[in-house]
Amino acid sequence: MSNAELKITEVAGLSNQDWQVRKDDAIARGEGNIAPVYIERALGSELWDVEGKRYIDFGTGIAVCSAGHSHPKIVAAVAEQLQKFSHTCVMVTPYDSAVRLAEKLNELAPGDSKKKSIFVTTGAEAVENAVKIARAHSGRRGVIAFNGGYHGRTNLTMGMTGKVTPYKNLFGPFPAEIFHARFPIEYHGISVKDSLSAVNDLFMTSIAASDVAAIIVEPVQGEGGFYPAPVEFLQALRSLCDEHGIMLIIDEIQTGFARTGKMFCSEYAGVEADLMTVAKGIANGFPIAAVVGKAEIMDAPLPGGLGGTYAGSPLGCAAGLAMMEVIEEEKLADQALRVNETFAARLQALQARLPQKIGQLRTSRGAMMAMELVSDGDADKPDAALTKALVGKAYENGLALLSCGARGNVIRFLPALNMSDALINEGMDILESCLQELL
Repeated sequence: MSNAELKITEVAGLSNQDWQVRKDDAIARGEGNIAPVYIERALGSELWDVEGKRYIDFGTGIAVCSAGHSHPKIVAAVAEQLQKFSHTCVMVTPYDSAVRLAEKLNELAPGDSKKKSIFVTTGAEAVENAVKIARAHSGRRGVIAFNGGYHGRTNLTMGMTGKVTPYKNLFGPFPAEIFHARFPIEYHGISVKDSLSAVNDLFMTSIAASDVAAIIVEPVQGEGGFYPAPVEFLQALRSLCDEHGIMLIIDEIQTGFARTGKMFCSEYAGVEADLMTVAKGIANGFPIAAVVGKAEIMDAPLPGGLGGTYAGSPLGCAAGLAMMEVIEEEKLADQALRVNETFAARLQALQARLPQKIGQLRTSRGAMMAMELVSDGDADKPDAALTKALVGKAYENGLALLSCGARGNVIRFLPALNMSDALINEGMDILESCLQELL
């Protein structure tokens, strides 16, 4: 048997490090991994690796498995669909599950306007198609995004992303007619007024308002550091867009589907987007994404101008329909608020003990929470080294943890919305122990 055949067939008993060596040899370094932990199975809010070690999951695959891993209702729905067919292409010979899921998304989307949807496969595709739709409807070219925002890894969405490393570094040039303004972050001295002034400055110095197709914004910045957009900021953007005929795109990819305690985070501001992008939590782990928007805007592109071979996968649609039922039946929006209370109490107590290290907690948006690590209690002294060390130490001690932030100093918490208080407290015990050990 050749070495290649051995590599394929001999998998039993290999360690995490064995797999990491093989991964480094087989997969390009650009597709890195946070920890050398290779998962064999997962259930609810727990993971087990190939060595049998258990982990408490505070990340849910980056806000994807919001109902927990291997939720029985979603597993059953996908298994049933798989027995029927796995793919026909929704743009060739469609199927009723795609229509029913689109109808459900249109019903759930905030606002009274009639909605329509399209399906794609990833969040970046959703963002890119939202821009295409906005340009087709408006006949304009420009897009305004915000510093610290994250919208994807395609060339266009990298251009909109407001964070260089690692997402944009080495990959330019990027498309023209994309402009960035400051995002309001009170903790870092950027007010709503400052941010709105920056947008208006763009109208005077870089692109006329009459040539802007869309402004895109996350209601809570994801990769940028989990900074929530103030309610008055989203409302002001809506007014600004209405004044100038600009499409408001709200990127709900990480915030959607009950994650923040409401079905969509923009509901906190009472704002209706012209176009909304969704993915991640829509199908609890099955790849599917969508753009949902006002019907007359969504219909601007010509037939065939939108879509993709795997757009609206039958398995993704089945999982999505089941997930919508789980959200309603298990009241996951309410559960997200309960999870928030448990996390917030522990985090506040931790901050009270370590005020010089935990500069700010962000716990105002359900099960999308963060703590920003600094030195000397100073917002201008980000402690990226401690953040990285804490993530690594957490995995060593059985806690799956994520970081984020333009300065690399934010720990983010994205638990399953139905995570038990017992598991939250067990995970927080690990986190506190790891942090104390590193200080």
